[in-house]
Amino acid sequence: TVHGLWADECDGTFDQTTFCDKSRELSEPDIPNLLAANGKQELLDWMKEFWPGLPNNTYLWKNEWNKHGTCMSTLAPKCMPEGSPKGLDVATYFQKTADTFKTLPTYEFLASAGIKPDRNKVYSIDELESAFKEKYGFIPSLGCNSSGALTQIFYYFNLKGTITDGTLVPIDAPARGDSCKETGIRYLPKTN
Repeated sequence: TVHGLWADECDGTFDQTTFCDKSRELSEPDIPNLLAANGKQELLDWMKEFWPGLPNNTYLWKNEWNKHGTCMSTLAPKCMPEGSPKGLDVATYFQKTADTFKTLPTYEFLASAGIKPDRNKVYSIDELESAFKEKYGFIPSLGCNSSGALTQIFYYFNLKGTITDGTLVPIDAPARGDSCKETGIRYLPKTN
C-alpha cells in the first residue's frame, strides 16, 4: 500500500510527534468529499484499491494529510491559484502522491534481479539494494518487521520547484534503514 508523500527536515528525518498546520486538519469524511468535489473520482477509486488503510481507508488518508500534507508549504491555500475550489490543496497532495507511486514499480525493480515474493527464499540487504540500484538507479531505505520480512520501502526525492508543479528528483536514501538485518530478509507474497 502507499503510505504517503512526506516532507522532511532536509536530512531524511521528519518530526513524527507534531502536525504542521492544525488549522488545515481534516476529519475522515472530508478527504473523499474534497477529492470528489475537485473532480478526482478516478483518483479516489485508485486510492481505494492501492492505498488501503487500517482501521479503514479514510482514517489513513486523513492521517497522511494532517501529518504530512499540511507540512508542504507550497500546498497552503494562499499558494493555490486565486479562486481555486476548496480542497484543491488536498486534491493536489493526493494526486501527486498517487502519480509518484505509479512511477515506482517496486515488484519489477526486484523481479529484474530474480527477486520475487517467496515464503522460503531469503535475501541479503546488499542483494535487495543492488536490484534497486541496477533497475531504478537509486537505493531506497528498506524496512523489515521483527520476523525479518521486508515490509516497507521508502523512496527519497529532492523537490525541484513546488509540489504543485515541480519535479521530484530521485536520490539515494540518506541512510540505510535499521530494521532489516544484513541477511535472511524474506520478501513474502501479498496476502489479503
